[in-house]
Amino acid sequence: MEQVLVEEPLLSPKKAITDVNADVCKPLETFPSKAWAVVFGISVSLVLMGLGIIAYQLHEGMGVWGLNHPVGWGIDITNFVFWIGIGHAGTLISAILFLFRQRWRTSINRAAEAMTIFAVMTAGLFPLIHLGRNWLFFWLLPYPNLRGPLWVNFRSPLLWDVFAVSTYFTISAVFWFLGLVPDLASVRDRSKNKIRRIIYGTLSLGWRGS
Repeated sequence: MEQVLVEEPLLSPKKAITDVNADVCKPLETFPSKAWAVVFGISVSLVLMGLGIIAYQLHEGMGVWGLNHPVGWGIDITNFVFWIGIGHAGTLISAILFLFRQRWRTSINRAAEAMTIFAVMTAGLFPLIHLGRNWLFFWLLPYPNLRGPLWVNFRSPLLWDVFAVSTYFTISAVFWFLGLVPDLASVRDRSKNKIRRIIYGTLSLGWRGS
């Protein structure tokens, strides 16, 4: 006798779609808690400390990070590769769940794709810091100038960092945003404030579920 497998519903019978929407949109429609404010304050203090360290490095020179001859990259390339790896991990998780058509993947995909974007943004900081004279970063961009040839030095690994990171970030951001369009439309339809409705209406690209 054949055994019939009954697929479990993804949504509990006790909850409707509107209940799920309310749960998901709750953080956007309510003020942050005191615990959130404490964690946010700690995060801001760490960011300020990081900016202070970068400012110190710019003032004192690249040597404070252990860069010398023959050490040409040091901690910069280590962090760059680490964060690019984190970004690839997010892309891999999202892609595998999509290829296997897992119905429960949406929330994990959101986290994985967001992780990719922020990891790539973080990775992109290290080549800029490594430049030393960061205010001259535009020398990596090909544009008409008075410094000689129009094209930049394509043999430079810094230049390929610019191409690789910007391309990876653009593709990841588009992939992440397109998946968010239906969710942004849900938030738009729940918005009671005119300004929020305009903002989410613009971001949702007029999505009506079709």
